[in-house]
Amino acid sequence: MKKRLDAFIWMGLGIALLLALLFSPFASTAPDGLEKVAETKGFAEKGESWKFWKHAPLPDYALPWIKNEKLSTALSGLIGTLAIFFIALGIGKLMKRTPTKKGILFIFFSSLIFFFSVSF
Repeated sequence: MKKRLDAFIWMGLGIALLLALLFSPFASTAPDGLEKVAETKGFAEKGESWKFWKHAPLPDYALPWIKNEKLSTALSGLIGTLAIFFIALGIGKLMKRTPTKKGILFIFFSSLIFFFSVSF
């Protein structure tokens, strides 16, 4: 059973990486719904001036040192997919090892600490 689950997870990751690599360069350059509302209502500048976004690892879904925009977006999608996968895998392993209440509290408080350390 475990081997089948592991194979399923790794196949899912492979498909997600393939989709991120192949389709992210064709994503729309138009702002999404939330960004459009922020621009329309005039509060988009508040979000852009937030300190957290100045230190984003992949600003605007691109790698700044790669000049080819489509390649940069594709690699950004690949890196982002891998990052989220391994973060989720790590959280899953932590929660598996710790009792339920302690695991949830640990994740909640570590997220708060990270959020406040980056934003201030």
